[in-house]
Amino acid sequence: MASSSQIPDDTATKAPVYSAPALEKGFTILELLSEFPRGLTITEMAGKLGFSVSEIFRVIMVMERLAWLRRHPGDRFRVTLRLLEMGFKATPVDDLVETAAPFMRDLANRIEQSCHLVVRNAERGMIVHRQQTPGPTVFAVRVGAEIVLETSCSGHVLLAFDAVNDGRAVPPLSLDSALETTLRKVRARGYEMMKSARTVGVTDISYPIFGGNGVAVAALTVPFLQLIDGTQKVERDDARVVLQETCRQISEELGAIRS
Repeated sequence: MASSSQIPDDTATKAPVYSAPALEKGFTILELLSEFPRGLTITEMAGKLGFSVSEIFRVIMVMERLAWLRRHPGDRFRVTLRLLEMGFKATPVDDLVETAAPFMRDLANRIEQSCHLVVRNAERGMIVHRQQTPGPTVFAVRVGAEIVLETSCSGHVLLAFDAVNDGRAVPPLSLDSALETTLRKVRARGYEMMKSARTVGVTDISYPIFGGNGVAVAALTVPFLQLIDGTQKVERDDARVVLQETCRQISEELGAIRS
């Protein structure tokens, strides 16, 4: 008969599981409110999360006091920009935006089109900075908005150039053969250009921005507006060339080696 000392004790290798119900409720509330930019009342939050009002009332009051949430008319609570600011400070995104911002401003002035900076956030893309055109006609996106990698211009660039040069198993997404073909074409020509999936008259143009390790850290995208009143000063192909040069300059500032 085997002695008890010969039986492996699984509990010795398992990491302990700790519980912090109030903290978990706080994160759950933030996740819920991210889907409702106009905000929700405490009663609405309780109903959607399956809690009673009393279970989350104190948590919400503390989150409001600490400026994670803000109360708006009608007692609707919204997530504040503090969450985005903390995310920027805690990640390399802050340095990226600081480096790219003046180049993006110059780009928007030169081509009279808006532009935005997108980084990969797990299986989605996130807009972390935007620069509006100084001209009278503006097409802009919201900072913090998420994009679908597989169907967007910026997403194609991030997927095509992410980890191409360092051998990491990225992306972890399940890509169909048609998308893989598209990404190969994007890598071959160095950029993506496609009609906007949302807006008629807009052609998205996107180039990668590389970091010091040679991996794409972001995509800089111009949603190019084709004007019909004869006031177009920079044509699409010319704007693409300026965008390409801008991305090269930002990449060099981030430490990428010029090829």
